[in-house]
Formats: sequence, structure tokens, C-alpha cells
Amino acid sequence: MTPAELRASASLALIFALRMLGLFLVLPVFALEARHYAGGDDPAMVGLALGLYGLTQAVFQLPLGIASDRFGRKKVIVLGLLVFAVGSLVAALADSLLGLMWGRALQGAGAVSAAVTALLADLTRQSVRTKAMAMVGGSIALMFSVALVISPLLAAWAGLPGIFGLTLALTLAAIAAIVWVVPPEPAQRSDLPRGRFADLLQHADLLRLNAGVFVLHTVQMAMWVAVPTLLVQAGLLKAAHWQVYLPTVLLSFVALGGLFRLERKGQLRAALLLSIALVLLVQLGLGAQAWLGGQPALWLLGLWLLVFFVGFNMLEATQPSLISRMAPDNLRGAALGAYNTLQSLGLFAGGAIGGMLARQGSMQTVFMATSALCVLWLLITWPLQPVGRHSVATTQKA
Repeated sequence: MTPAELRASASLALIFALRMLGLFLVLPVFALEARHYAGGDDPAMVGLALGLYGLTQAVFQLPLGIASDRFGRKKVIVLGLLVFAVGSLVAALADSLLGLMWGRALQGAGAVSAAVTALLADLTRQSVRTKAMAMVGGSIALMFSVALVISPLLAAWAGLPGIFGLTLALTLAAIAAIVWVVPPEPAQRSDLPRGRFADLLQHADLLRLNAGVFVLHTVQMAMWVAVPTLLVQAGLLKAAHWQVYLPTVLLSFVALGGLFRLERKGQLRAALLLSIALVLLVQLGLGAQAWLGGQPALWLLGLWLLVFFVGFNMLEATQPSLISRMAPDNLRGAALGAYNTLQSLGLFAGGAIGGMLARQGSMQTVFMATSALCVLWLLITWPLQPVGRHSVATTQKA
């Protein structure tokens, strides 16, 4: 990377990290802490309050992505972060579950992932873009692990109001970073015709990647319905689960060096298919563990999680990189908006499907479903040809 590319990648990864840390801090403790609010004795409403963020994210990712193509990336990012900050403030001041629901919905409406990713693509060359995306994906995975460690401590000290207050402060820091740290965005090209979103629907490989991110995050959320139970069965107390999560996430970053070598050799398709295969292998392995019953071996669960994070981090780097390469210049924000919309829908679907299957069936049923989804995903992705950006009009139809 050039110094400018390194600065752009690091600063935008920081923005993702600041925003996602605030979100992740809520997840491990929300269901327990919400019981102290008026109306918090209804589990269904508590679940809705937690999931509203994903729903409003799915609604606003695409419009804000399109807006970033027309009005500029930084303007849209600052606007979205301001909305997210207002949502954090509303949640911090809430004294009822309804207030928390409004706060979570507003947080989701500040959907800037597509605009941030598009800006990162604007500021980096194709030859280093996967590395830049990996920096963003790595920052998100690291913040997830950090949140698992410190969230219970913060909840005990300041409760949900304190966590949402910290989220507000982190968001304001992210706004300062986008204004004063991130390099200026390239000038918008006036010679490009205004793109039509309908054109993206004719792009077979973009549709394959959108299906892929939906499956990935559906599998991830459904998997986490069962994994904590397996860790408890292995003899690890809930408060100590971070002792497995944090090392496996950190070790998984080592494998990204192999991904970058494959990219330099022009083998991103192979890296993508290998990553899907790794996620499938983990679902089969955890399903077998659940089927055998008894006390699972903690070291084996840790190994499966390490393999999962290797595949997950590689996919989080390769898929948005490929989207940014294949989408036309005048539709890059829209393409990444559609991608992030499917990601948000996958998070919502995974939690809902995983919970339903676990309640009506068993953990084996959850992993059978995730394994089937991964097989379907592999079949859908197999024909993908990760060429550079080109006109949609000349792209093979689905």
C-alpha cells in the first residue's frame, strides 16, 4: 500500500471499529438488562427491541449507498453517523422498553456501511483492495471479541444507559475521524451517466455475492444460538467464553497472509470457494459434535471456532472487495448498499431461524440447516468469475 492508501484503510477501519464496538457492547447483556425497564418482562418485545437495529439497517443501507453515489461519500457518512448518535442518545435516556426500541431503530437508520466501504474502494487500488477490506473486517472481528470481555463489566458498572452513552461518545469520535483523519474523497466524475439500480439486477456475479453475504451472516447468527450452549456443556462458564473467542479471532488473522498471496496471484475465486468450504466444514463438525452428545472437548470446539473465523475473515475481505471491483463506477455505492442490505437481512434471519430451530428441534437441527445453506451457497458461487469492473451491459446475464 502507498502511504495514502494505508492512511485511508486504517482510518476507515477505525471508524468501523468505533461504531461496531458500541453495537457489540450491547449484545451480550441487552436481554438481561432490558428486564429492568418498563415493559421489559415480555421476551418477545425484548427480542424485537434488539432486532430492530438489523431491520432498519436493511431498509436504509441501499438508499444511503445510492445517495453516496450522487452527493458524495463523506456527506452521507457524517449524516448517517449523526442519526446513529441520536439513536444512541435516545436509548441512553430511555426509561421504558419502548424508548429502547426507538433508540435501536434510529441507530439502525444510520446505515453507513455501504458508503464507508465505497469510500474505501474509491481511495485504494484494486491490487490492494482486499487487504484494505481485511483491515476493516479484522477491526470488526476484534471489536466483537473486546466487547465480549468488557460488556459485562460495563453493564455491572453503568447499566444500559452507560453503554449507550459510551456508544454516543464513540460515534462522535468516528465523526471527527471522517472529517479530519480520512483523506479527501476523489472528485465525482461528471462524465459518468447516472446509473440505474435495475442494471445491477442483470449482473450475475453481483447477485451471487449478495446471496453469499446473506448466507454467511444467516449461518453466523444461527450458529451462535448453539455455540454458547456447547461451550457450557464443555465446562466453560458463560463469563469465561471470551477466553475461547478472543484467541481464536486473533489467531485467525494469521491466515489472512495466505489470502493476500492468493490475491497477488489472481486467485481470488479459489480463496472465496476455499473460505466457503471452511465455513461448511465447521457446520458439519459442530453438527457431529452436537449429534454425539455428552461433554464436548473444549479444545475441539476451540479448533472449530478457529477454522470458522479463518473462513469468516477471508470472506469479509474478499466479498466486498469483489463487489467494489465488479460494480460500475457510477453504481458502486448502490452495489455495496445492496450487499450490506442482504448482510443485515442475514443477521436478522439467522437469529430468527436459529432460535426457532433450536426451540422446536435441537442443536443438531440448527447445524443441519446451516450445513445445507452452505452447500447451496457453494453451488451458487461456483460459476463466479471475479473479473475487474466493467460495464453491466457487457456482463453475462444470470
